[in-house]
This record gives sequence, structure tokens and C-alpha cells, in this order.
Amino acid sequence: MKLSCIAIVVGAVALTLSSCSEKKTAAKAQVSYPTQVIDLADRTLKSDFAASVTGCQTVEVRPQIDGMLTRICIREGDPVRKGQVLFEIDPAQFQAAYDIAAANVQSAEASVSTARLVLDSNAELYEEKVISDFELNTAKNELAEANARLKLAKAELEKAATNLSYTQVKSPVSGVASMIPYRVGALVSPSVAQPLVTVSDDGEIYAYFSMSESQMLDMVQQYGSMKKAIEDMPEVEFRMSNGRMYPSKGHIDAVSGTINSSTGALSFRAVFPNPDRILRDGGTGTVIIPTAVKDCIVIPQGATYELQDKVFVYKVIDGKASSSEIKVLSQSNGKEYVVTEGLQPGDVIVSEGAGLIKEGTVINAKTDAK
Repeated sequence: MKLSCIAIVVGAVALTLSSCSEKKTAAKAQVSYPTQVIDLADRTLKSDFAASVTGCQTVEVRPQIDGMLTRICIREGDPVRKGQVLFEIDPAQFQAAYDIAAANVQSAEASVSTARLVLDSNAELYEEKVISDFELNTAKNELAEANARLKLAKAELEKAATNLSYTQVKSPVSGVASMIPYRVGALVSPSVAQPLVTVSDDGEIYAYFSMSESQMLDMVQQYGSMKKAIEDMPEVEFRMSNGRMYPSKGHIDAVSGTINSSTGALSFRAVFPNPDRILRDGGTGTVIIPTAVKDCIVIPQGATYELQDKVFVYKVIDGKASSSEIKVLSQSNGKEYVVTEGLQPGDVIVSEGAGLIKEGTVINAKTDAK
């Protein structure tokens, strides 16, 4: 009797364990995977490129003469106008040189007048056979020499006037002044290591950035040529270093003619209006280039996995996962890929968790047609 009871209990336990195991296996087999039916769609992709900012014209202002700074006419960071006086250099020696040169011009002019009077007088005497050819020619030569001395004196005066004007150091462009490394009393010269100041014309700014060769080729293939890409590309945006978007849009206006052999990248330049001087020379940010793609195949990045620099998805074929290599555009919006090869409309893929699936996994599809 006891043995019979024990047998009944053991059998019940075995049935219970078997039932639990079957339930677990069934539960495991019933895992659902989100899937997507491939269809065509339009997308605008945005690609980000780290950029450095410069004013459209940045000029180092250096002295043209040797001397001592007697006045600094601006403050650091001031807006300045073209032709505005920025610094003054002690003019004493240059004023003296100018005065001497001016006096030399007056003296030379007097010498010319005297030589001309002598020549006129000798010409009359020569007509009257009073003097010889030699004396007449000598008078002509003295006038020519006096004219040459006058010309030299005028050149020296012009040089002195130029040097005197250099005692007022003026801004060659309109823009914003940088920090000033000199103070009143400093001796400066054209050979100083640091400029007196740097003036950056940042009414417009340039954003320089680099693009990889593959990205450049994608762009050329999309537009037909680099020239057409620059002409037809939509306006670009700029994200400032604080993460905020710059309010004005710009455009790409220049591209380097060669690929940098060290980096494998091509340099581009975008120009942005900067009327409020929000962006400053030397700053950084991100250029954002939009790319409109029509009638394309778009899949979530979560539907892919990479292996040896190749991109794969899992197609659902006969209810099982089948790995398939695809080609995608290098440009993306950070969430999706535009597929150029490997998928066709009507294909079904696993749209999430591709990295967790193995070849041949049974897919209990939870379809999300897009």
C-alpha cells in the first residue's frame, strides 16, 4: 500500500515538472520580435561636421616704423572702423625729418629757378656770339642737375610724409579688436614678434570643416558634380559650442581642390551672416548639412549590426532570421539609415535588437509596416 502511494506521488511530481518545462519552452518559443515591411519613403538627413570659425577677414596690425607708443586709442574688444586710428607712435623724429625734407625741396626749387635764369641768359649771349657752345651746354647741364636734385628732394619729402603718417597706426579693415599685448611707452618696430592688435572683420564668418572622401563621393553622386553640389545644396545650419542653434542659415561657398593625404578628408568652407557679432573669430561649432533623399529605403539603426566594417540586417524568410549584408549612405540622422543596396520593397526585416538574434532564430513577428 505504501509503495503504491509513493508511486502515485512520484508520478504526480514528474507530471508537474514536465508541465512546467513545457510551459517554459513554449514561453521561450513565443518571444516576439518587432519587424518592418520595407517600403519607399522620403527623408531629409542631416550630417554634422565639427567646424572652426574665423572672420571673413582677419588682419594683424603691425607698425611700419620704429618708435615708442605714446597713445593707445582703443580698448580691447572694441568695434573699429576701417581707417580709424588705433595707436600713435612718437612723431618727433619723423616730424623733424619731414621738415628737413620740405626745406630741401624749397632749396632745390630755388636752385632750379637759378639754373633756368642762367640758361636763359647764356642762350641770349650765345645768340650774340659772346659765349661758346661749352658755356651754353654747361648751363643746360646745371639746369638738368638742379631738376634732378628737386625730383630727389620731392621723393625724400614724400618718404618723410609717409613715415610721419605711419605714426598714426590705422585699422586696415572694419571689425573687432583683439587683446592688445603692448602698453604706452613700449618700443615697437616692424619686426616685433606680436602684432599691435588683430582686427577681425566678422560681419560675416567662415566655418571651416572637413568631410571624408566617402562622404564627398556620396555628395558628388547625388548632385552629379561638386560644382553642382555647391550650387544646388540647400542652406546649411550651425550649432554653436553651447549646443544652441545659430539663428541664421548659411551656405557652402568653397571647397579645396585636393584630398589631404594625411587625413583622407576634403576641406569645405561655409559662410554665415553675423550682423550681431554673436560668432567670434577663433570659435568652434558644428556645421549641419541637410540632404533630401526621395523614394528611398529607410530602416532603424537598431535593425542593423556591424561585422568587419560591413552592415547587416536580419531578413525574415519563412519565419526565420536570415542575415543579409546591406549598403547604406554615410549620411544619417542618428536614428535611421538610408539603404542603397541589399533590400527591396516588400522585404521583411527584424527592426529592433538585431545584435541579440542569431542566424535561423524563429521569428514570431510583430510587424510594424513603415
